[in-house]
Amino acid sequence: MIKRQLTIDNSHNLLLSNLPYQSGQKLTVIIMAEDELQQRQLKWKNFFKQLQAMPVAQELTEDKINAEIEAYRSEICSPSFAKI
Repeated sequence: MIKRQLTIDNSHNLLLSNLPYQSGQKLTVIIMAEDELQQRQLKWKNFFKQLQAMPVAQELTEDKINAEIEAYRSEICSPSFAKI
């Protein structure tokens, strides 16, 4: 991933050069104004605060999360899962 901050000049053109990718490699380019990025980050931050404030989230503990991960991993590695 490459993050570059640029200021658009009067030409309104954007040129990316010397990129560390191979010719023919497909890339996704997202262009966003700095203020839009900050607004999106703030929205996500507020969303996660609301999510963490929910009663069901209050019941989560590291032990419960680790137990869930272990149960999932055990299920994937079990012979019965491999037959599906």
